[in-house]
Amino acid sequence: MIIGGAGSGKSTLAQQVGAALNLPVYHMDREVFWLPGWVERSKDGQLLEVERIVAQEAWVFEGNNSSTFHLRRVRADMLIWLDVPVWQRIIRVVRGGLRYRGRTRPDMAEGCTERLRMLPGFLWFIVSTARDGRRKQLDFFNRFELCKVRLPGRRATNSFLETLT
Repeated sequence: MIIGGAGSGKSTLAQQVGAALNLPVYHMDREVFWLPGWVERSKDGQLLEVERIVAQEAWVFEGNNSSTFHLRRVRADMLIWLDVPVWQRIIRVVRGGLRYRGRTRPDMAEGCTERLRMLPGFLWFIVSTARDGRRKQLDFFNRFELCKVRLPGRRATNSFLETLT
């Protein structure tokens, strides 16, 4: 189970962990939150999708949605928290927005193309939710009883990945 703020690198890390451990990877944005064309799935639908995913035999599941932490925690063997500073997350989101402009990111639902006009709102979301989001993640991390790893940046993440190969 991988958590972290928007732009912290959850999707990239999930792909890397999945490849290293030969596990299927699930993205909260692609499988749970969004339907094609930036249509948000209903809250009940989101819960059903999370339940469906965590019922799988094995997985790497990345994303925040703290209202589903309890469902994922029950089946998770490990919690990875990407505790990346806000300024780094902003840079990553801007780079990603430019890189995928007019295209759909691999971790996003079909038809959810990146649009530069959406970038200011998303950056505001990152800044405005940073403190509360980090507090929820820290609280969850501290209460997680099994194996857990806090990764505060790229160097720690790379070191962690080396332990998986």
